Amino acid sequence: MNKARIRLEDQLEDAPLDLRGFDRPRALIDAIDEDLTPLLDLVKRPVISARQFTGEQILQLARLSARFETQPQLTTRPLTGKILISAFYEPSTRTRLSFESAWHRLGGDIMSITDSASTGIAKGESLKDIGEMLNSYGDLVVLRESNENAVYEMAESLRIPIISGGNGTDEHPTQALADIYALLKWRPAICVKPHTDVPIRFGIIGVPARMRTVRSLLLLLSNFTDALDEVVVISDEDEPFAEGQLEELAEKGLKIRVTDKFEEELPSLDVVYQNSILWTGDDYEELGVKFRLDADAPLKHSAIILHPLARGPELACDLDDTVHNWYFAQARGAVFMRMALLATILKVFV
Repeated sequence: MNKARIRLEDQLEDAPLDLRGFDRPRALIDAIDEDLTPLLDLVKRPVISARQFTGEQILQLARLSARFETQPQLTTRPLTGKILISAFYEPSTRTRLSFESAWHRLGGDIMSITDSASTGIAKGESLKDIGEMLNSYGDLVVLRESNENAVYEMAESLRIPIISGGNGTDEHPTQALADIYALLKWRPAICVKPHTDVPIRFGIIGVPARMRTVRSLLLLLSNFTDALDEVVVISDEDEPFAEGQLEELAEKGLKIRVTDKFEEELPSLDVVYQNSILWTGDDYEELGVKFRLDADAPLKHSAIILHPLARGPELACDLDDTVHNWYFAQARGAVFMRMALLATILKVFV
C-alpha cells in the first residue's frame, strides 16, 4: 500500500475547483488493498438496506468505483445482453439517470417505467404479482416507490436481484454508498488503520427519522466510527430520531449529538451534509430550510458540503464556485459507485 499517495489530499486542499473531488479516485485506489472476497457475499443478492454492508465491502466497492472512474477505457461492457428494469414510481433525476448511465456504461439494455399509472398497478395489481412477471423480463430491478414497504413486497416474488432506489421514508442505501464514496475520496486516510489524522467532525442537517438518505448514511457511517470524532445532527425538531434508531446507532459505536445551534456548530465541522426534501406519497415536504448555507456561512476553511440533491433554498448557488462544493462531485461519483454495485451483484467485476 502506498501511504505516501494519501497525502495528495494535503496538496489538493487549495487546488483549483475543477480538481477537487475529481482527481481523488487515484489516491483512493492506492489507499485500499484490492481484495474482492468480501464482495462475493453481495453476488445475486438484493440491496434494500444500508445494514447489509460491512466496512470491508464498502471499501472494496469504493475501490472498484474509483477504478471505473479513473479507467473508463478498461470497462469491457460485461453486461452486454443483460436487461435492467428501471421502475421509478416516484420522481427522480439523479438516482434513475445514474443507475441507467451505470448500466449503459457496462453494456446492458434498459426497460424503463416512470409512471405507475402505465402499469398493472393502475388496475389494482400488486407489486408482488408484478415482481413475478419481471422475473421473465429482465436480469435486475431497481425500484423507487413512496411506499416504504414496496421493495419488500416486490422482493417476495422476485428470483432476480432488486435494488432499492429509495423507498418512502425508510432508506436509500445506494445514495448513502455514493455519499461515502465522496467522503473517502475527500479523505482517503479513512481507509487506512490505525487512523493518525484528527478524527472527523461530521455535521448532518436533517431529520433522521423521516429522511431516507440520512437514515442510510448514518448506518453506513457506523462502519467508520474510529475515524469520526462525533456526528452532530442539527435539527429544529424535538424528536429527530425514530424509536430505537438512535439506540441502534449508539450500539454500533457512533457518537451522535443533537442540537439546533446551527451557526455555532458550523465553524468546527469538517463535513456538512445537508438535505431538506422529504417525499410523502405523491408530494414532498421541506424540513429544516431555516438552516441555510451560503457563501457567508461561518464554515471552516477546509470544510466540504455534501447534499444528495435536488436542492432548494437551503443550499445557495453562490457556494457552487467555492472549495466547499463537493455535492457535484458527489453526484458524479454516484454513477461509478452504482457501476461497482451492479458489477458486483451480477459478478462481472473480475
